[in-house]
Amino acid sequence: MSLPICETCGTQFAPHAGVPAHCPICEDDRQYVGWQGQRWTTHEALAQGHTLRLEDDAGLLGIGLAPAFAIDQRVLYLQTDAGNILWECLALVTDEAVAELEARGGVDLIAISHPHFYASMVEWSEALGGVPILIHEADREWVQRPSERIRYWSGDEHKLSEDVTLIRCGGHFPGSTALHWKRGPRGGGALFPGDALQVVFDRRHVTFMYSYPNYIPMKPSDVRAMRERVAGYAFEDVYGYTWGRNIVGGGRQAVDDSFDRFLAAVAG
Repeated sequence: MSLPICETCGTQFAPHAGVPAHCPICEDDRQYVGWQGQRWTTHEALAQGHTLRLEDDAGLLGIGLAPAFAIDQRVLYLQTDAGNILWECLALVTDEAVAELEARGGVDLIAISHPHFYASMVEWSEALGGVPILIHEADREWVQRPSERIRYWSGDEHKLSEDVTLIRCGGHFPGSTALHWKRGPRGGGALFPGDALQVVFDRRHVTFMYSYPNYIPMKPSDVRAMRERVAGYAFEDVYGYTWGRNIVGGGRQAVDDSFDRFLAAVAG
């Protein structure tokens, strides 16, 4: 059965009797309904006009849609002591991408930062042999295609190995998650924060927003709580949500400076 995919956020839905009337993710005030109204596509239709771009992004294999679709996030492939991790997810999965990942050692799990990037997560899991999908239980209500593949974790930290930890940052969504990789691809550690703290265009800072497209800043109390949760982690690099939006070198200092800058601007 062809499952509906929202054209604005890229989320795949469970089977419906006909086309869904609404996308709850887009109707939430952190996102938006497309200017042409609610529109749907399917995985099959998406594959007719798009391919997957597989390229290096600051030392890691990145995967994204070409041409761009929906929010235009890219996935990163992390080969860690916790196994091979697919960080974030996409609306489209292709045989070519799966073959490339298998050639590099396969995928052991998928971890996703927040609901805007759930995309076709179950489709990806099934294509990769039924690997588990890790998301925070605080965002369970936003899952539009439930599956036994999804593993909900709880608390503020979920240690996957000696090197890899999932951190609940909150703020953007209650369960917004960052992944910390102690060694990172270049040594010195790396942080993968999704949209919990987003790398901005100067690539020297991050920012903190409740809604990025609607320009609603995050509450200072949430930013302070996030600062406490990431305080104990060292990292040199910060990998943003899309191509090239990375801070390569000096990432810990850039994040600390950004906390100060944001709180001074918003809280006074």
